[in-house]
Amino acid sequence: MKKSILIFLTVLISSGAFAQFNWGLKAGASSNNFNLESVTSGTQAALEAAEQASWGFHGGVFFRLSLFGLIVQPEVLLSMTENNMLYTEVAGTPADEIKSRFKKLDVPIMLGFRLGPVRLMAGPAASVMLNSSSDLIENTEDLYKNATFGYQAGVGVDIAEKITIDVRYEGGLTKYGDEVMVGGESFTLDGRANAVILSAGIMF
Repeated sequence: MKKSILIFLTVLISSGAFAQFNWGLKAGASSNNFNLESVTSGTQAALEAAEQASWGFHGGVFFRLSLFGLIVQPEVLLSMTENNMLYTEVAGTPADEIKSRFKKLDVPIMLGFRLGPVRLMAGPAASVMLNSSSDLIENTEDLYKNATFGYQAGVGVDIAEKITIDVRYEGGLTKYGDEVMVGGESFTLDGRANAVILSAGIMF
């Protein structure tokens, strides 16, 4: 028993010698692509995703633990962006563009390793909705769920062990909402958001 405890303490102490902990601040932009299957109401009004992706901004804090060449990096980020949709009230009429703005708290937990100067990272990501608003949507509280889950994957580099630069792709695993009301019409949704994320940060 004493020998097992001694071995455990030896491994723990030696691991600490190779472990490195940093924390930092990061900010950046993301292109928010709004995947939405085109849906039609009972009166043939149509709702679909706009062709062009919108851009949003994010910022927050990250923590990095490096141990035996592996990296664990949880992050807490405040994100502000928008989704754009097209609403056609009657077939053949010009479509109205709907802009839905929202703020959310993103919590990705990235796992990865180094390949030369490059970091390869991937992991799960949770998003908690803080608030949302829209010009034409009547029930934005139903358009965006309180929490959604997805994943992030990408590459990054560190400059002088102080500056971090990351490029990631984010995909949604759960749909962002169930139903939306536009112009008195109800649309059932089954869509997921995805994004290209660009960010830079500083480590301490």
